Amino acid sequence: MTKHDISIISSVHNPRVKGWTQLLDKKGRERQGQFMIEGIHLVQEALASDAALEALVYAAERRQELSGGMLEQAESRGVECVAVSEAVLAKCTDTLTPQAVFAVLPKLSWQPEDLLATAGTGPELVVVIDGMQDPGNLGTIIRSADAVGATGVLLGRGTVDLYNPKTVRATMGSLFHLPIVQGDLQSVLPLAAQQGAAVVATSLQGTSDCYGFDFRQPVWFVIGNEGQGVSPEAAALTTEQIRIPMQGRAESLNAAMAATVVLFEAMRQRLF
Repeated sequence: MTKHDISIISSVHNPRVKGWTQLLDKKGRERQGQFMIEGIHLVQEALASDAALEALVYAAERRQELSGGMLEQAESRGVECVAVSEAVLAKCTDTLTPQAVFAVLPKLSWQPEDLLATAGTGPELVVVIDGMQDPGNLGTIIRSADAVGATGVLLGRGTVDLYNPKTVRATMGSLFHLPIVQGDLQSVLPLAAQQGAAVVATSLQGTSDCYGFDFRQPVWFVIGNEGQGVSPEAAALTTEQIRIPMQGRAESLNAAMAATVVLFEAMRQRLF
């Protein structure tokens, strides 16, 4: 018996298990100020990014699946490693067939001021989310923002919870790679514009296309709700509206796909 397996939490009625289970719900996350990441890849990404893990919880019977010295690495940083039964693991996780590990972390501490500190002073590229509802779309956009080297992501009010388990999984660890901030677009976007950033949104009525727009300047790119697009309130704060040219018969693109097209065009202009 190893030191990791000395004490195994086997009851789903254990008080700690009840606390972890509450993290599957938004109210529980808000009350505890914590969230959960599930699976080997996400935990590895969190450790590699020096995220402040508070507990690493793993299935005692599947400890051998935790490759790369994960437990040793976590323990060397003072992270509590807790062995649990399969029943406890299933109770605490969101996936149908859970992997052998999950971790508990404090919510990210980024603030709008962290993004505004560099607004207009360099070639920043900030992705702004206005009322998006699908957790998979949000996670995919965060992953795309990370891929193109965006400065950060701003989540406006009415947007799906960043810490929704489906959102977290869809980021594939990218939520640990760049600042992700929650704030009021009505107060933050005007400040970004005042500091010299272009505030841009896509629109079918855009005056120019995304390939003709100059993304080499500081840009805050606004992405709207899947059904209604950018809200009238946020659209009123934009300095330019652009469109994505399409040759086929599709009227529009999925929100995450449209965002990715524009973000990679921004990266192309800036790098190539």
